[in-house]
Amino acid sequence: MRNLTEVAVLLVLGIVVGCSRQPEVAGLKRLDPNAQNAGFLGSYAKLTPNPRFENALTYVNNDPQKNIHKYYAVIVDPVQLYVSTGADVSKIQDRGRTALAAYFQNAITRAVEDAFPVTTEPGPLVLRLRTALIGVDVGAGNRIDIGKVGVESELVDSVTGEQIAAAIDRQNLGVGATVGSEKFIRDEKTAVAMDAFDGWASRLRAFLDSAHEFSKEDAERVDASYRPY
Repeated sequence: MRNLTEVAVLLVLGIVVGCSRQPEVAGLKRLDPNAQNAGFLGSYAKLTPNPRFENALTYVNNDPQKNIHKYYAVIVDPVQLYVSTGADVSKIQDRGRTALAAYFQNAITRAVEDAFPVTTEPGPLVLRLRTALIGVDVGAGNRIDIGKVGVESELVDSVTGEQIAAAIDRQNLGVGATVGSEKFIRDEKTAVAMDAFDGWASRLRAFLDSAHEFSKEDAERVDASYRPY
C-alpha cells in the first residue's frame, strides 16, 4: 500500500502531466542582491526571533479585534518561487517548478485544513495564507536545488489584506535536496526535497497552533467574562 507522500506525488503528477487542463505555470521572481528580504511579505517590521522555532522569525497580531482567533476559514494561495540572485532562470523548466509549487501547496493545505476549513471565497472572517519559497537555485543536471531555500508565509485578512500573522522559516537543508526539472519523480534526491516540504508544512502548522493559543492576557479576559448559568 502506498504511503500518503507517494499518493500526494502521484496526485501532483496527475495534475501536471495527466490532465487536459494544465495548471498555471508557477511564476519566478529574482531576489534583489541588495535587498534585506525578499519583499514577499506585506510587512517585515514586526517580525522577531521565536524561541519555540529554531531559525525562525514570527509575528502574530494580538489585537482582540484583528487576531487569528476571530477567523474560521482560510484560502491557500498558490506558492510563489523566488530564485537566487545568480541562478540561470532559463534552466528551471516549467513543469518542474510547477510540480514543486503544487506539491508544497498540497502539503500546506493538508497541514492546515483541520485547523481552518479551506475555502476559495474571501470573506470578513476568512484568512488568506500566502507562502513563498525563497532562494530556489539550479543544481547539477538542471535539477531545481532547494538546499538553501527559506520559506516566507503570512496570514492576511482576505478582505482588507491586513497582516494577521507572519513567519520566516530559515531551516535550510544543505546539499542533496533537489527536484528533477522535468519530472517530479520519487528518486532519492527528490525524496529529500519532499520530506523538506512536508517538514516546512508541519512547522507552519505548529506556528499556526501556537499563534492560535490564547495569551495569558487573553485567557484571563476569557475567564473574567465567563458567567455560568
